[in-house]
Amino acid sequence: MSPFFIARPIFAWVVAIFICLGGILSIPFLPVAQYPIIAPPSISISTAYPGASTENLYYSVTRLIEEELNGAAGILNYESTSDTTGEVEIIAQFKPGTDIELAAVDVQNRIKRIEPRLPEAVRKQGIVILEASSAILQFVTLTSTDGSLDEIGLGDVATRYVLPELRRLPGVGRARLFASERAMRIWLDPDKLLGLGLTAQDVDAAIAAQNAQVASGILGVPPSPRAQRTQNTVLVKGQLESPEEFGNIVLRANLNGSTVKLSDVAKIEVGGLTYAFSSWLDGKPAAAVAVQLAPSGNALATATAVKTRMAELAAFFPPGVKYEVSYDITPVIAASVKKVLMTLGEAVILVFLVMFLFLQNIRYTLIPTIVVPIALLGTCAVLLSLGFSINVLTMFGMVLAIGILVDDAIVVVENVERIMAEEGLSPREATVKAMEQITGAVIGITLVLMAVFVPMAFFPGSVGIMYQQFSASMVVSIGFSAFLALSLTPALCATLLKPIEKGHGHAKRGFFGWFNRWFGRVTERYTGATRWVVARGGRFMIIYVLLLAGLGYSLWRLPGGFLPVDDQGFVMVDVLTPADASTNRTLDVVQTVEKKLAETPGIDTVSFIAGFSFYGQGSNTAQAFVTLKDWSERGRNESADALIARLNPELAKIRDAEVSVLAPPPIDNLGNTSGFSFRLQDRSQRGYDALMSAKDQLFKAAAESPVLGKLSVEGLPPAPLVRLEIDRAKAAALGVTFAAINGALSTSLGSNYINDFPNLGRMQRVVVQADEDKRTKPDHLLTYSVRNNAGEMVPFSSFARIAWSVGPTQVVGFDGYPSVRITGNPKPGYTSGDAIAEMERLMGTLPKGFGYAWTGQSLQEKLAGSQAVFLLGLSILFVFLCLAALYESWAIPFAVMLAVPLGLIGSVAAAWLRGLPNDVYFTVGVITIIGLSAKNAILIIEFAKDLRARGTPLIEATVTACELRFRPIIMTSLAFILGVVPLVIATGASGASQQALGTGVLGGMITATFLAVFWVPVFFVMVIRFFTRGKSAVAAVPKEEVPSAAH
Repeated sequence: MSPFFIARPIFAWVVAIFICLGGILSIPFLPVAQYPIIAPPSISISTAYPGASTENLYYSVTRLIEEELNGAAGILNYESTSDTTGEVEIIAQFKPGTDIELAAVDVQNRIKRIEPRLPEAVRKQGIVILEASSAILQFVTLTSTDGSLDEIGLGDVATRYVLPELRRLPGVGRARLFASERAMRIWLDPDKLLGLGLTAQDVDAAIAAQNAQVASGILGVPPSPRAQRTQNTVLVKGQLESPEEFGNIVLRANLNGSTVKLSDVAKIEVGGLTYAFSSWLDGKPAAAVAVQLAPSGNALATATAVKTRMAELAAFFPPGVKYEVSYDITPVIAASVKKVLMTLGEAVILVFLVMFLFLQNIRYTLIPTIVVPIALLGTCAVLLSLGFSINVLTMFGMVLAIGILVDDAIVVVENVERIMAEEGLSPREATVKAMEQITGAVIGITLVLMAVFVPMAFFPGSVGIMYQQFSASMVVSIGFSAFLALSLTPALCATLLKPIEKGHGHAKRGFFGWFNRWFGRVTERYTGATRWVVARGGRFMIIYVLLLAGLGYSLWRLPGGFLPVDDQGFVMVDVLTPADASTNRTLDVVQTVEKKLAETPGIDTVSFIAGFSFYGQGSNTAQAFVTLKDWSERGRNESADALIARLNPELAKIRDAEVSVLAPPPIDNLGNTSGFSFRLQDRSQRGYDALMSAKDQLFKAAAESPVLGKLSVEGLPPAPLVRLEIDRAKAAALGVTFAAINGALSTSLGSNYINDFPNLGRMQRVVVQADEDKRTKPDHLLTYSVRNNAGEMVPFSSFARIAWSVGPTQVVGFDGYPSVRITGNPKPGYTSGDAIAEMERLMGTLPKGFGYAWTGQSLQEKLAGSQAVFLLGLSILFVFLCLAALYESWAIPFAVMLAVPLGLIGSVAAAWLRGLPNDVYFTVGVITIIGLSAKNAILIIEFAKDLRARGTPLIEATVTACELRFRPIIMTSLAFILGVVPLVIATGASGASQQALGTGVLGGMITATFLAVFWVPVFFVMVIRFFTRGKSAVAAVPKEEVPSAAH
């Protein structure tokens, strides 16, 4: 192939230009993301049963849905939350690769089967099934600049103008309002109802009958008299529109001609549909819309679409209403990709400087440098065809590949330069001869480097998706590098290089002359040291075995992990007040927390939602989404970790609440916060009290552990409950039915949705509920009345009494078992892998009947840990087999593979020194080091093998190979080492991830170079002696295939 392109340099340029064009044209179409879609696709199922207790809600609604979900095609797990607010939410996760649209249809069909078994109130509310991730992408917040609209008014604006538009956008899975639209509220006075002999059910029936759409018909429709000449529609006003019209609803007509109207027993207003949530932006009332991503949506593209659509919608808002995207997780995506691009540029510059130092000629240096952008652009084109995105994983792969990309071109350039200097040939003739010598070696080393990454592409699951991103970018870029080394690089050498006078190689004067003399002395000392080491091979093999033992122990002791926690530009604050706290009591705490956050440097905006948290929904919960200032505007003391460490002790001083500042998880939809998470399950149905007792036992044991930090229950605690104890015998004797009792309670306390009314072009709900001062104390329950079979009014006090107890305000289910969500973090000095192992040990001390399940990133960490060992072994096997096929020998590959642990020693040592765990990035780095260690060993062993095949004695062939290969090994290795330095020292967005990847690779490459140059010749000599035992281990090769010293 090379002679063809040497003879046709323009053709080589055309091919390279086509590769560049393919990459340039593909870049605008490549989606940009922080990570690929790693979390399993999920479906959200939600409904409501207003006024129901949590246990009643769980067993009468949630359990029925869970039983139908069990066994759905492709389902991984499902988790339910039944809150005291009467709301149910179930998140069902499916295996990666599942067609989520088909899965949603399957789930919908399953739920349809059990709808007849659900309570009427639930069927009336409806069951919503959405293909949406659980993570919040953005908060779009509306505020009133002139104070003309309160929270309900702003919520109504959001319902009319914002929600319908956002829900139609591609990529949006769910848009949820944390405020309220307007509704016609009928506030009943139970005392007035009793005085007039009416019940809440009478009110419900009257509204349903008198607020109804009437299809009144048309006058004059056929058949009609022959003389009929017109047709006219008859209008009868059925649906009422104003509080005054609803007030005129007749509840009863008396015999004396008087009437009892709704306004006689109720206060009527256009209020809010729900008062469960309150939204605040920087201390001001607001209406917040949470945008959640669809499972297949691209976060950056969807966020941009939301911002664009909101800018269009703002023109139609009422005067005084403005919007703000108060919370957005996507800035970290752009910042991370930008940061990695900067790292990429820094790596290219450092690699260029190293090449210039060794090649000492700008033309020689430019040729390998030209290969880098062409190979990277070609990689972009292939990534698009594979359906991948530009993300930190693919970008990391490209950064690591830079040092490898120039390697093949360096081999070509230096070999051409050597031949011109030694033989005085023209650039064209020298290039032809050089390519005859090294083409096989270039192809062989390329196959080995590609082979080490191939197993990563076939790993299943979410962790496998991460490995695939690295694998694709590395394999494709290395492939382009080899192709360009055999096509464009020789064409450039033949046309751009200037002839060298025979015997005039490297510079003799100036800085380069000094460097060459110094490097020559180093090479001489290295050659002497190599001869001394090889002569004492047995001793060094003993040292090697000891190093292997230390490596194995260090790897075993190296703590595990999943992904590092980066500064993502935002943190979250959870507020939990006492279990029986009212909304007003929680809002007092919220204001205190807001004030503290507003005084904290580094914080930009604070979006607070009262009534909501990742723990659950209730009057005692609140959640803040805190956006930090840009990374460039924050110092080291204002990083996310620093702010969390400073704020948590200060906020812990707030009385009457538990306030926690938390970092988001590294990857969306793999948990709500960083740290570990699992579910404690009651698998023997021992009951709520037994489950709480097991939880307390686990927490007590964890508090005594030296490994575990504070554990938290990601849920709502038990609370005092008011039990209305009905004496059924008395009720029956008084002629009161249980249905009448339930109806009265449901309407008065839980609110009752009757029907709809038209309001400014939108149909909104009519809701009946007892007035606020008639449902605040337990004694109010006994003032409610029902009508008995004889038509008499009977107060609740005649057949019921009030009792107090403690019970759940939230019931959590995981895979059909009542569960407790537990999260935590390791103590300083320990990793999440240590914490996971310790939690599994403590779980073994619990009574029988209780199990557990890891969730979120902890589950992925377990899977990644179990896969890592197999993946490393498979990569080593692939490299070994490729080498065996390449050299038609079992001995040579064995000698090469003995060098691999030398690189791993540096990776493990670097991880230990920086306190980094054995996580996904460490595994990727180790796999990279396996390939590079093998490559460095090949550079020595292959040439020694060729010298040996030409009759050179074993020791002399080995030492000569080391001497001739020393300069290219140091040059290519140093280029790679400096190429990853920007990763090691990275800060800001994605800084922790870059450090995690770069540290292991840097340490591994250092030892793979500076240990291997001494041990590889020992391995070659020992292996040849062992395998040959007097016979020739390597067959002679044709002279034209013998690679040059430059390789």
